[in-house]
Amino acid sequence: MSKPRAVYLQSGGPTAVLNASAQGAIETARQRGLSMYGAFDGLAGLLEDRLCNTDAVSDEAIAQLAFMPGGSFGVSRRMIGSFAEAGDDWRRLREVLARHDIHYLLVNGGNGSLGCAERLAEFERHMGYPLKVVGVPKTIDNDLVGTDNSPGYGSSAKFLASAMREVGLDMTSMGWGRVFIMETMGRHTGWLAAACAAAARNEREAPHLLLLPEVAFNAERFLAAVDDRLARFGQCAIAVAEGITDADGRFVAEAKKSEVYGHEQLGGAGHWIAQLLLRERGISAHVAQVDYLQRAGGHLGSSMDVRQAYIMGERAVEWLLAGKSGVMAGIKRIQNHPYCWDVVEVPLAVVGDQEKRLPPEFIGADGFSVTPAFLDYVRPLMEGERIPPFKDGLPDYRPIAWPKV
Repeated sequence: MSKPRAVYLQSGGPTAVLNASAQGAIETARQRGLSMYGAFDGLAGLLEDRLCNTDAVSDEAIAQLAFMPGGSFGVSRRMIGSFAEAGDDWRRLREVLARHDIHYLLVNGGNGSLGCAERLAEFERHMGYPLKVVGVPKTIDNDLVGTDNSPGYGSSAKFLASAMREVGLDMTSMGWGRVFIMETMGRHTGWLAAACAAAARNEREAPHLLLLPEVAFNAERFLAAVDDRLARFGQCAIAVAEGITDADGRFVAEAKKSEVYGHEQLGGAGHWIAQLLLRERGISAHVAQVDYLQRAGGHLGSSMDVRQAYIMGERAVEWLLAGKSGVMAGIKRIQNHPYCWDVVEVPLAVVGDQEKRLPPEFIGADGFSVTPAFLDYVRPLMEGERIPPFKDGLPDYRPIAWPKV
């Protein structure tokens, strides 16, 4: 008798620990007698019947996923609408699933991807084909509701705070009058920019200002704050989220809109701030747009982040085999010191297509800083080092050649 089959897919942007969730799902499936398929390039590959059989890959190779950033199976932003909107996609999906006798689906993604998973949890009702669907959380943006934090965020926070601390030392060595701007991702939320604050051990250390989407940008207040930091500290390091807006809610730097995924394609907020400083103060600022680096930095991953990502994949498989569907594995924080957490079931209906913003209690009264409560929140997520194997002085990442089916 053949084993039951599941298909796992990675959706949306990758992270430094996305593959750790894949490892958790695959290893748990092997222990529980479930055959795990993978979909190349997310939902796009699933609809096109581009699948692989992870059962044919050695245990040693699967264990290497713990150290590999990116998405080992390939990701895409292809989504499936509701049955009423995208009936052809639903019928195509039924053909692919039936061809391979697959009745379990794991969607590893962010809020848009899990919104799609929520719709697919109704697959059996619409299509008459049994399919259990469980979501696995993932996003460096940390904006998923229903979970204390999202796997991927801890490692990105660690990377950004580490880079900011090192930049601060560089600035100090260069003398007075320096301004540095680091632009992080964060379309509507400031979790990543806020994480840079963990770099500073006192008010003199970088970063000296945070610009968050949750706080409307005011040029006069900002320029006064820069003047103050330069006068007091002789330098000013700024972390700015790509999605900062003015008082009318307009992005200060919007490049274009995506016709595929429906999200704004942002970038340039850091340079926009630099132009403002040059025009109004005659200050030339150095700008770093961190972009992919903040999510691809597997050489300095957080071991806590890796552990949480793994357990999310592990628990998702256990829940599928227990007959559960329409839920996401979420993280519940029990306490900060020492850090304790647990895994909870979160209905996909409360997760999909929603965004969790920085709460007011995490934002400083001046609008340019974070509170001690935020630092208590973020520091445990960055704890521990997940150092990959090195060879010839570089991380020895070894992509897996997944066998196609």
